[in-house]
Amino acid sequence: MGSSNRWATTISSTASSLYFLIILFQIPLFRVRCRGTLCTTPLELTCSQLLASEVFRPSVVKGVLYPGAIAKAIFNNKPIPPFNSLPKLYKFIQTPSPLTSDLHRLEVIAGSYLAVGGGIMGMVRAGGGRMSLFGCLITMWGIVWRKSSYLNPNKEKEISQIYPTMFLVLLLAFLSVRKDVRRIVRTLKPQSNPFSLSNKPKRK
Repeated sequence: MGSSNRWATTISSTASSLYFLIILFQIPLFRVRCRGTLCTTPLELTCSQLLASEVFRPSVVKGVLYPGAIAKAIFNNKPIPPFNSLPKLYKFIQTPSPLTSDLHRLEVIAGSYLAVGGGIMGMVRAGGGRMSLFGCLITMWGIVWRKSSYLNPNKEKEISQIYPTMFLVLLLAFLSVRKDVRRIVRTLKPQSNPFSLSNKPKRK
C-alpha cells in the first residue's frame, strides 16, 4: 500500500511539474484566432482576454507572459524583449472586441482558462490535475467542433488546428490526477497469493 502511494505521488508530482513548465514557457499546443492575431498556447489566449477585459493590471499579465517570451527569444536566438513591449510583441489588440467574436471561441477560451488555472493550482497544492485535464479536453473539443461546424467560414476552419504536443499535455494532465494514478498503480502491482503463507510447512 505504501509503495503504491509513493509511486502515485512521484508520478503525479512529476507530471504536474512538466505540465506547468509547458504552460508557463508557452510550448505551442494549438492554433486559433485571438484578439487580432493567432494564439498557439492556453496562456497566450488567456492573457489576451485578460488584457482586453482589464480584470488584472497589465503589469500582472505581462509578468505571466514574460517567462515564455524569454524562452522563445533564447530558442530563436533573438535578444530578450523589453518587459513593456510584450503586448506589441504578441500583437494583442487590447481594445474590446465584439461579443460575437468571442462566442466563436467560447469553448477554447474556457478550456484555456481551466488549463492555465489547473497548472498553477497543481504547483501550489494537490488537486489541480483534474482541472487541467478538463481544460485540455474542453479546448480540444472546442477546436475540433468549431472546425467541423458549417457555421464557420472556411478560413476559420483552416486556421484552427491542434498540434501533436497537445496530446502530450493531455497525458500529463491525466497523470497529474493522483487518485487516478494510484488506481492504475494498484492495478498494475502484482497481487500476492493469500494462500501462499498457509501452504508453507510449519516449523516445529
